Amino acid sequence: MLIDRDFTIELTGMEFHAFHGCLESERKEGNTFVVDFRGKMDAKKAAKTDDLSKTADYSKIYEIVAAEMAKPSNLLENVAARIVDAIEAAALGFWFVQVRVSKKNPPVGGVCAWSRVTATSGADILDNNGINETF
Repeated sequence: MLIDRDFTIELTGMEFHAFHGCLESERKEGNTFVVDFRGKMDAKKAAKTDDLSKTADYSKIYEIVAAEMAKPSNLLENVAARIVDAIEAAALGFWFVQVRVSKKNPPVGGVCAWSRVTATSGADILDNNGINETF
C-alpha cells in the first residue's frame, strides 16, 4: 500500500446550544451554533499501521470545541479564534487548522438562516487541481 500524502481530518456539524452574541437576549436565551473543524496532518503512519495512537484523537478535538463553545463571547470571531488556539495548544499534530462557527437565525433585522465565521491557521496546500479546499 502506497501512502505518500498528508491527510485531512474533519469533524463537521458539531451542534451546541450556546450564549454568544452582543445582544442581551442572545446571552440570556442562547441560540443554536454549528461548528465545523478541518485539520491537516501527517497521518501516514496511522494509515500504514492502523494504529490509533499515530493520528489525532477525534474525541479530544470535540472536547476542545465544546469547552470553548461553553464560554460566552460577543463575537463569533472570538469563539472561532479561541477554538483554533486551543487546538493548536493541545499539540495534536496538525500543521493546518480551520474552524467555522455558524449561528442559526442571527438577529440581523431580516431573514437570515446563518451567520458564519471561519478562522484558519497554518499554510494550506493546494489540492491536485490547484484549488484550496474549503468547507
